Amino acid sequence: MVDFPALRTKMVDGQVRPNDVTDLRIIDAMGEVERENFAPGDQRPLAYLDRDLPLGGGRASRVLIQPMVLARMLQYAAIKPTDKVLEVGSASGYGAAVMARLAGSVVALEQDSDLATIARRQLAGLANVAVVEASLVKGAPDAAPFDVIIFNGAVAAFPDAIAHQLAKGGRLLLVEEGRGVPRAKLYARDDGGISGRALFDASVPVLPGFEAVETFAF
Repeated sequence: MVDFPALRTKMVDGQVRPNDVTDLRIIDAMGEVERENFAPGDQRPLAYLDRDLPLGGGRASRVLIQPMVLARMLQYAAIKPTDKVLEVGSASGYGAAVMARLAGSVVALEQDSDLATIARRQLAGLANVAVVEASLVKGAPDAAPFDVIIFNGAVAAFPDAIAHQLAKGGRLLLVEEGRGVPRAKLYARDDGGISGRALFDASVPVLPGFEAVETFAF
């Protein structure tokens, strides 16, 4: 028998707390949500390792992102109990389950039908979470604006269309690839528009639809 509560405590104490995560609400949430329930059956014993967890089913790019990366992004997001949050690429719903304990409401956006079905099942008991099955690249304009938008995966270029779904004062967190090392970044909207800054190095798979556009040289 796998002692999941002990592994969960070890994850929080060994991966979350030592990585500049000081918000006790995040620490408590990640200590409460049963990450193994969002993993494929054969991956459940590996749910608390310090790495991305593949979700299988031929979806090479779909994972539960590394716990430390998620926790640090949540720390910088500074989610308030009144905030409306959009998670882009919710996958099986783990991140949404954690954020539901921090925010007023969460829209979990997922385009993979199988993953969306799993997310609905796992999140069914959370009244402040809505799973939306739709294209990731369009975001959720009908539910905008959002106080916080978090990408559960990387992007190759800044997602302008989704960034415009931020409310004034809103924050957008993602891992951005490109030249050099992939980095988690924080973008914020104010009266002057949207500005951003790099936070920390992080490497996670690119979400479907957000890959680099191929160019040809002649």
